[in-house]
Amino acid sequence: MELNLIQLIAVYALPIVLAITLHEAAHGYVAMRFGDLTAHAAGRVTLNPIRHIDPVGTVLLPLILLAVGKLLGGGGVIFGWAKPVPVNFANLRRPKRDMLWVAVAGPGSNLLMALLWAALLKLSLAFPDSRFVVPLALMSAAGVYINVIFTVLNLLPLPPLDGGRILVSLLPHRAAYRVAQLERWGFPILILLLFTGILGALLWPLVDVTIAGIAHGFGVPVYELMRLGNLY
Repeated sequence: MELNLIQLIAVYALPIVLAITLHEAAHGYVAMRFGDLTAHAAGRVTLNPIRHIDPVGTVLLPLILLAVGKLLGGGGVIFGWAKPVPVNFANLRRPKRDMLWVAVAGPGSNLLMALLWAALLKLSLAFPDSRFVVPLALMSAAGVYINVIFTVLNLLPLPPLDGGRILVSLLPHRAAYRVAQLERWGFPILILLLFTGILGALLWPLVDVTIAGIAHGFGVPVYELMRLGNLY
């Protein structure tokens, strides 16, 4: 069974929106817990996706990458972003230390969502006679896939990605300052890596290992379902 582009969008839409928006909400929530109320004052500590959606990063770019992947037979990296949650690190009780937990919250939420989608996939396969089992199973497999990509991608040690902020938090002050100076160039570097294929080469081994571990732990055929629906 091979899905057409409209069906592919229907399968991916909810996992992508949740992966991106809850990632940002997690940053705001943890920042609030550590003393910075900036995101809370801006109404960004919420599970309402509308407050986090960026028209280009959350909608347009993932759709383009889905379409390109479909035309090329699958296998591309799906990439996107939401409106960044405002965090004033100076308001954190211990800025350098607490920055670590604010940064970890984003990819941590994606890893948790990957596990929840895997559990939902396990549940859906327990009712093989239901007419909803195929679309739910495909959406769940896509949810695992998307959230693992976001987890691994955001842990790359490149500011302004979360991995870069984690690195800044862990390094001594002088080295941390030098790494932090890369932030203004981080996004252009990331886009360059994406469209030259280097980003995919870096990510896929880690993505494959992580998905394989989740699939084995829950006893679910993530990759088999994704290949069945031409999701991967």
